[in-house]
Amino acid sequence: MAGTLGKVSRVAVIMGGPSAEREVSLSTGNACGNALREAGFDVVEVDAGPDLPARLKDISPDVVFNALHGRWGEDGCVQGMLEWLRIPYTHSGVLASSLAMDKQRTKDVYRAANLPVAESVIVPRAAVEEGHVLPPPYVVKPNNEGSSVGVYIVHPGSNAPRLAAAMPATVMVEAYAPGRELSISVMGDRALCVTDIITDGWYDYDAKYKPGGSRHEVPAQIPAEVEAACLDYALRAHRALGCRGLSRTDIRWDEAKGLDGLILLETNTQPGMTPTSLSPEQAAHMGIPFPELCRWIVEDASCNR
Repeated sequence: MAGTLGKVSRVAVIMGGPSAEREVSLSTGNACGNALREAGFDVVEVDAGPDLPARLKDISPDVVFNALHGRWGEDGCVQGMLEWLRIPYTHSGVLASSLAMDKQRTKDVYRAANLPVAESVIVPRAAVEEGHVLPPPYVVKPNNEGSSVGVYIVHPGSNAPRLAAAMPATVMVEAYAPGRELSISVMGDRALCVTDIITDGWYDYDAKYKPGGSRHEVPAQIPAEVEAACLDYALRAHRALGCRGLSRTDIRWDEAKGLDGLILLETNTQPGMTPTSLSPEQAAHMGIPFPELCRWIVEDASCNR
């Protein structure tokens, strides 16, 4: 569903910020800024800091393109500020952003929508280090970070993990979902296609963002019924969370179990838009060049999202 804007001329691309995903956000912001200039917009790139409201007042943009990743930029915080300032902005609104950033609450929404998820619990980090909270194999990760920041995989026969000091006081412990890593972007009311992410190991931060870290098979070479289920699940997840604009849902698929092997991991309300990112690749496969994708995102912007 398109936004309610008139003609858009000036776009402020907000990026960077203080989260653990700052460098990825800067890459996303630079790429989107260049694409929007190519599409004919007057673009101002803004490294988001405590003075962001004042800078936006000075810039007076028609739209804010939110290229922030991680906490404060992707969790409803900056969305609330933009609603307060009444500046139309891209991607999801306050509630959908905060829900999708909280992995456990995302699972609650998935379950209510009859979408398949892995067992998980939220526990103090001390409990994780004292002993196995779930039978191995399992995954330990922050409940509110993205880009595979701070992810530990605990294998059978391993001791309880020792977590880095930067990990939060409470963490998610999730049953390990084996299989292939599939990802599906949703653009408005349409699921685009399925990507099969092929790596030598875990799809971690380096695999996501370093050149050669992973190979993307677009479209995924999977059975038609599995492809259809992935597209359906991603669109249902987008709608159940109340997402707007562009989102991306990540799924694990255990081939040995067929359709029963599909497990939803998370929905990203502000997918990466770097040279190695998934959503621009999927849009290109569907015949949507990167500048056109960025234009659509801007033209979809609004308040009251």
